[in-house]
Amino acid sequence: MRGMCSAMLTLEAVILALAVPVMISVEDVSKPVALVSGLGLALLCILTAGALRRPQAYVIGHAIQVGAIALGFLVTVMFFVGAIFAALWFGAYFVGRRIEEDKARWAREAGDA
Repeated sequence: MRGMCSAMLTLEAVILALAVPVMISVEDVSKPVALVSGLGLALLCILTAGALRRPQAYVIGHAIQVGAIALGFLVTVMFFVGAIFAALWFGAYFVGRRIEEDKARWAREAGDA
């Protein structure tokens, strides 16, 4: 689970960082707002990806998805992009949990045999 979620957050960090020039030049968002919101979320993605050993980091990951969607109020297309990344994040989270549960069950069954 950690690997897939970490990959999603890293990819999302790149997209969020690339959204900053779009916010500034295309959407006329002020530079400080664009830098804090876009690069701030990108940095939070990277820091959270590194902290996924702790269960609390997944809560932050969920909050990042809300923040990415909320960027749509600054750049309309981010509603769509944020929703896509939220879907990828939750997919990685739930599929990863399922894989870990299956591995644990298989290990128990192998130990019982």
